[in-house]
Amino acid sequence: MIQEITEAVRSCSAILLRAEQIDDSVTAKEGHANYVTIYDKQVQEALRERLLTILPEAVFVGEEEDVHHSIEHGYAFIVDPIDGTSNFIKQYRCSCISVGIAKDGERIGGVVYNPYTDELYQAEKGKGAFRNGAPIHVSQDGLADSLVAFGTAPYYEDLCDRSFALAREYCMKAVDVRRSGTAALDLCQVACGRNGMFFELRLQPWDFAAGSLIVEEAGGVVVTESGARLSLSRPTSVFAMNTVIYEEWKRGSH
Repeated sequence: MIQEITEAVRSCSAILLRAEQIDDSVTAKEGHANYVTIYDKQVQEALRERLLTILPEAVFVGEEEDVHHSIEHGYAFIVDPIDGTSNFIKQYRCSCISVGIAKDGERIGGVVYNPYTDELYQAEKGKGAFRNGAPIHVSQDGLADSLVAFGTAPYYEDLCDRSFALAREYCMKAVDVRRSGTAALDLCQVACGRNGMFFELRLQPWDFAAGSLIVEEAGGVVVTESGARLSLSRPTSVFAMNTVIYEEWKRGSH
């Protein structure tokens, strides 16, 4: 099934690469700097058609829709058609398609594809994580020798001060900090060892459903700010890291 999902994601990515006059297709959503384009909707509908052909009994939970079905029972596809929409609008060439698969509320598979770099990340629970078919693993560096990526939770202005206070704290403890504008790709950068850690104080399930499993299957840890397990039923904070940093984090370095 993961291979079929991968083929569907690769096929739909052509919509991003062919996009023209993106500025003319933008609509504002609720929240600061929260946008959607016609291409988000096109990718989502193309994915809905392809994915439900693969697994007709699954529910489809996509970002660009008003009603989200329960994912607590049976199979569910949890989809972000364009993670990094602001990047996409500005032609920053750092956006991706993210598809997570859950069964009875538990993450069991994930595919994240950046068509601009042709990097495809995938994982299936218990079977490891891969980039373009090759196994990947988190780094074994401590915080002092790592890059830390973060998201600013831009749609939630009440979290701005805390987000940047944490970023400053990690900047002083790590090699440096990075901000890409796409949580799904930031999670994959942890999975493949480029970054030692990623955090964001509030993300939606479609932002992390695929990438968080990829990190775990690459040997990393993904928890909430309080150290709890992630839930797909609501927005949550996400802290992803390698096991060395996780041990430091538990001792209070966060």
